[in-house]
Amino acid sequence: MIEHQSPISGIATYGGRLVATAGYDNHVILWDHALRLAIARGTHDHLANHVAFSRDGRHLVTSSSDHTARLWSVPEMKLLAVISSHHDDVEMSAFHPFDRYIATASRDHDVLIHDFSGRLVQRLAGHTADVISVCWSSDGRELVSSSDDGTVKRWSFHDGRLLDDYDLGGAETDAVVVSADGTIFAGNDDGEIVVLREGGAARWRLHAAGIKRLVLDEGGRLLVSLSYDRALRVSDAGASSLVPHAESMMPEVVWPRSCAFLNPGTLVFGTFGSAYALHDIRRGTWDTDSVRATRGVNAVAVHDGRRLTIGDSGVLRIDGKEATHIGSLCNFLTPVAGRVFTGGQMGAVFDALSGEQLHQHRSPINCGAAFNLDGASHVVLGTYTGEGLVFKVSESGAVLLVATLPLHKNAVKGIAVSGGRIFAVCADCSAAWFSTEDFSELARVSAAHGRIANGCARLPEGRFASVGRDHKLRLWTGTQAVVVDTPHTHSIKCVSCSGDGRFVATGSYYGVVAIYDTFNASWTGVRRVSAAGISSLCFDALTQCFLAASYDGDVHELVTTVGG
Repeated sequence: MIEHQSPISGIATYGGRLVATAGYDNHVILWDHALRLAIARGTHDHLANHVAFSRDGRHLVTSSSDHTARLWSVPEMKLLAVISSHHDDVEMSAFHPFDRYIATASRDHDVLIHDFSGRLVQRLAGHTADVISVCWSSDGRELVSSSDDGTVKRWSFHDGRLLDDYDLGGAETDAVVVSADGTIFAGNDDGEIVVLREGGAARWRLHAAGIKRLVLDEGGRLLVSLSYDRALRVSDAGASSLVPHAESMMPEVVWPRSCAFLNPGTLVFGTFGSAYALHDIRRGTWDTDSVRATRGVNAVAVHDGRRLTIGDSGVLRIDGKEATHIGSLCNFLTPVAGRVFTGGQMGAVFDALSGEQLHQHRSPINCGAAFNLDGASHVVLGTYTGEGLVFKVSESGAVLLVATLPLHKNAVKGIAVSGGRIFAVCADCSAAWFSTEDFSELARVSAAHGRIANGCARLPEGRFASVGRDHKLRLWTGTQAVVVDTPHTHSIKCVSCSGDGRFVATGSYYGVVAIYDTFNASWTGVRRVSAAGISSLCFDALTQCFLAASYDGDVHELVTTVGG
């Protein structure tokens, strides 16, 4: 049976009968919707981020973190061309409305245009941060791109000139679409839809968290917005303002990153499971019957000598055996005073061991770290909307929210505690230090990494390690960092340290684990342990090895070795 083994990050439709999905399992699947059956499959070398049909339905283009876009025939899924001019993840690709050209948006900051043979035709350079979205005007003469640099740019296809540069006030902008009359709709990380017309810009705050995708129907009247606040909103975009048309809260299995119109009244969505989901706009109903849980692991931890994992399905496994069903995707595991905190896309905080819900936040929870204060156990959790939630855990197990820290203005990607300091790294490349004594801010570095900071870990005596998309390992003493070049060629996802701080393990989205010996300033081991990405690392003090969890559900042991 053909189905996805990791979350579905991209989805597209053609003619109400074909559905294409792109997944974190590196696969692109073509489905016959009438049969709800997968009929063909293509493969990338890394995460598949996005998929789109050509206007005539004869081709697919897929975008991947293997730095390529790929052109496929439909329905055979025969590979026709590989677009390999980018130097970083390709986030989105778009077919020209009627000619044989493809535009691609990449985290290398560029928009490129290729023909169907894979020949580079035009390079649109001007963004200063990752380009997340690109789309064509209806006449094919212009392109519009959005970026983490907080701008939306309009380009001439003919000569590559920058025609307009819209500054959205620094808010990262993941989503952009253009209507037939040239109106630009941009969704930013403040939960706003910015409408750009010749007469100026108007802002509509529709969501409580960042907007991850915008979709227009074929007639350009209905605008769909998806956000990590879990809300689906459908607006009438045909008038001078955005008029509410329908709304719904997404089921736990739906990933608010991608959707498409199957027909005028039905939407299809990517999920955290094996297949896509459907939503009936008029009735407000959801169909997730075809979606099965996958094995993907997002976090690994050691608690009371046992190995714990949790992931897309929300199933806690202890030493490989199912223990607790949380019921929604979880991103982390943090043992604290007999409890194990977890949480994820729904913003709910759980005890993974019992399944008890402990708290509800307005956005996803990404990470956690434990610490002691005045003899009492505490945990701080990093959120998608930038807050640090500090909980006190009493000896009886009672959990109390005692502080909400303004760690960052963007998603907290990693958090650690050492020597009375909370250290948090952010998607905007910054790092912040807070006191565990009074929770005051101690310091902040705006450019802690050259690209998105993805994770951090504690070192002894108030020091920390951090990693990011810039392929660097940084070892922090105070606000000063030793920058270590790594053997990684793709974005580093996670980091963990041995108890004494000697060994630092780093894991990439490409499935590579590399261990750095801080005593000898050398890399002691570099291994690609999985074709899937490394989602989480932890150090097992009992076996003196690192545990590396991968998105395909496996956990790998890596023994530290002492260099000369």
